[in-house]
Amino acid sequence: MINVLVADDEIPAVEELAYLLGKDDRIGVIHRATSGAEALRALNTESIDAAFLDIHMPAVSGLDVARAITRSSKPPAVVFVTADEDCALEAFELAAVDYLLKPVRAERLSRSVGRISELLRDGGPAPEMITVDQGGTTRMIRRDDVTYVQAQGDYARLHTADASYLIRVPLADLEQQWAEAGFIRTHRSYLVALKHVQSMKLAADKPSVSVAGAGLPISRRHLPNVREKLEATRIRPQA
Repeated sequence: MINVLVADDEIPAVEELAYLLGKDDRIGVIHRATSGAEALRALNTESIDAAFLDIHMPAVSGLDVARAITRSSKPPAVVFVTADEDCALEAFELAAVDYLLKPVRAERLSRSVGRISELLRDGGPAPEMITVDQGGTTRMIRRDDVTYVQAQGDYARLHTADASYLIRVPLADLEQQWAEAGFIRTHRSYLVALKHVQSMKLAADKPSVSVAGAGLPISRRHLPNVREKLEATRIRPQA
């Protein structure tokens, strides 16, 4: 069970987020704080695995609380909750696990809890973040949120469950840089994340892969490598 702290200077926001978290079976005790100072006291006196922090709290902000957390010998996971994206870059410099925009959707919150659960279970490093631009706004997205990448000339379009982002990096460069992260080339125009693959049709006349609900082609050139990668994930009996 994950014991959490919810900190926001607006009481209705605290109660709404606490209510949503309380519906998740993975969540244990929910501590509440209505100021940054109160959040720091709770972190010093309670056993907390994850802190959901509003960024714009007066006096002691969520960023201030996160900076204090980084100095802890056993820091809890940090998720920032805010109505804007102005502080996204600074937030992820503080090794935030996630960045939720208000109003928080139950489905999005569930994904965030899943990330916390994985981090607590595996003790792995903070997720790799990618800086992207969208509509004049600079955003940070997690690489493991990218389901597939589509070539668009000298650019590449990163697709996630919520949106897509155009970056000025050729697909061939991403293929090399992201190979160890589980991305595989299936076509001259597509790079897919194996963790997001739902199904593959390899024996058909037109091989294809289903990724996050999108049906993408597999070219004959890349089919042997796709088969090899797929076989490597197959569970076999012990000899």
